[in-house]
Amino acid sequence: MINATEQAEREYLEEVKEKLVLAVRRVDDAVRQFSNELREKKSYIHEHQSGMDDADMVAAEQSINRMAYTGEGAVARKRRILKLVQSPYFGRVDFGAKGQEAAPVYIGVHSFMDEQRRNLIYDWRAPISSLFYDFELGDASYTTPLGEVEGRIELKRQYKIRDGRLEFLLDSDVNIHDDVLQRELAKSSDDKMKTIVATIQRDQNAVIRNEDASVMVIQGVAGSGKTSIALHRIAFLLYRFRDTIAAKDILIISPNKVFADYISNVLPELGEEHIPELGMEELAADLLDSRFTFQTFFEQVATLLERPDPAFVERIQFKSSFDFLSKLNQYLLYVENNYFSVADLRVGRTVVPGAFIQQKFKAYHRVPLLKRFGQVANDVRTYVRDKVERKLTGGEKAAIGENIPRMFRFSNVLDFYRDFYRWIGRPELFKFDPNRPLEYADVFALIYLRVRMEGITAYEHVRHLLVDEMQDYTPVQYAVLSRLFHCRKTILGDVSQTVNPYSASSAETIERVFPQADVVKLYRSYRSTLEITAFAQRITPNPNIMPLERHGPEPTVTHYASNEEELAAIRQLIADFRTSGNHSMGIICKTQRQATYAHQALQAPDVHLLTAESTLFKEGIIITTAHLAKGLEFDVVVVPFASARTYKTEVDKSMLYVACTRAMHQLTLTYTGEVTAFLVA
Repeated sequence: MINATEQAEREYLEEVKEKLVLAVRRVDDAVRQFSNELREKKSYIHEHQSGMDDADMVAAEQSINRMAYTGEGAVARKRRILKLVQSPYFGRVDFGAKGQEAAPVYIGVHSFMDEQRRNLIYDWRAPISSLFYDFELGDASYTTPLGEVEGRIELKRQYKIRDGRLEFLLDSDVNIHDDVLQRELAKSSDDKMKTIVATIQRDQNAVIRNEDASVMVIQGVAGSGKTSIALHRIAFLLYRFRDTIAAKDILIISPNKVFADYISNVLPELGEEHIPELGMEELAADLLDSRFTFQTFFEQVATLLERPDPAFVERIQFKSSFDFLSKLNQYLLYVENNYFSVADLRVGRTVVPGAFIQQKFKAYHRVPLLKRFGQVANDVRTYVRDKVERKLTGGEKAAIGENIPRMFRFSNVLDFYRDFYRWIGRPELFKFDPNRPLEYADVFALIYLRVRMEGITAYEHVRHLLVDEMQDYTPVQYAVLSRLFHCRKTILGDVSQTVNPYSASSAETIERVFPQADVVKLYRSYRSTLEITAFAQRITPNPNIMPLERHGPEPTVTHYASNEEELAAIRQLIADFRTSGNHSMGIICKTQRQATYAHQALQAPDVHLLTAESTLFKEGIIITTAHLAKGLEFDVVVVPFASARTYKTEVDKSMLYVACTRAMHQLTLTYTGEVTAFLVA
């Protein structure tokens, strides 16, 4: 067997690194050559441009662009090779197709061929690499574009190579050996989400490599790695369909800028370019053409946490229901059939029958309602021109263009939206004051009417949409996404981690908007120790959750006699953290007001406050809210003010669950007065 011993593996690693360093030198030489040629070409054009015609100039410009593009490609290749020098590969399978001897297949973040075009390292996304993730020793197969390849795996080995040095290797006869997973998970978290290529599990691999689903919904428990899986899925699709899809064709809808920054390393680490990212509020502002100011989702949740008015809750609950979306659709049908009050139209001496206008309006049933008038007006102009047998005057054309829309009851989407509540007999459910921001629950309902009535094509270039924190979006929001993005979608989240239980969407809810969706449920949790997972289960039980067998200290819930005593204890926890060897600490509060208060009370240069306006995720000690901490993880989490006064409603309970499930290794809760009932066993 090739490289049978650890010593042989170490020697082989040195050989591969030498070849990689040689490849870097070759790329450097190529880049230098491109640079020199580019300089010479530009100099030549500068000297001879007076004697060049247009065709010569176009040819020269194309040549320069070609050379620049080739040079950029070489620079990107160098970047990939340098990454391989640090850690060339993480896995190996010795596989023999039927009738052939087993040969080693080394798997890394990128592929690498030597000068003889021999594949020394296979990209983790290559078809053959799926053997590493999907099979134990024995019979195995992988799918290629040309069909299934069957054979046997004789050896499966995992490596940890850091800074070019082999730290350990393990032979494994089970699917991605737990030892490697345990070592990776026991490490401290730092300032960004990491790639998981070395520890992808079989069920995760199936999601990542799914090429067929037009809509994939991933519902995963806290710590199941769903965001990471979704990003690796994007990297796989970019690799698999690289001729037809590029990073710029993909859009990520992320919950906030901090989370977007937190995940920003994953795709570049996998060798892919940065993916465009947008928040739901940015999308809303774009779709409303900034005609309205509106409450953000963060502000809606803050209001529910600090001033939970029953009428406000009722409005949110209704507008977050499937019944609301159904009624909007029924209303649109009613409008189409009843709000176009057609009458005969007189143009000079010609009378255009109302029946003709009605028939033309119906004929354009595939066109958004408010966009039909221009087409109907053109048909009326043709009708009149044929009758009078002459060209129409500007005044006649304008009169027709003005009179057709007047036959419709309203011409403004806001008027229709207000009328909708009258139509269902609940006008009190729409609170509109032109001097105040629109309530968040109204924003996407208004956009939905606009999309249906006016049509919007601004996002037709998007080829794949990734939606994270799916539980925080309502059926009407999904209906908007369905009509805006006619592309493949990956939608992920956890209904247990909603920050607004009055408007939570489960996979089943989303399936009602996307009946063609493939739904995958991930129950294994990798983030937290068994002790932290068991503690969080007391707040929001989930009988399906399967924690990984990793142990740590029991979470503590400590009572303090006064606020000052509680803050002093948190200061001591911060001091302990600084000398612990851990990299990240989250002090997670219920509200922004509490977070700001704690930040001021605990003032220290290395303690950072995250707000809804923050754009960067910083390593170290962070004070924030549960809402903003969603999707993030910390080595150590402190949940202050965990009293019955602070956590009492269903929304509060969701916040407490989210806060506790951010902890990887250690969880501490502090309170004064009475402890919240959610922590009483």
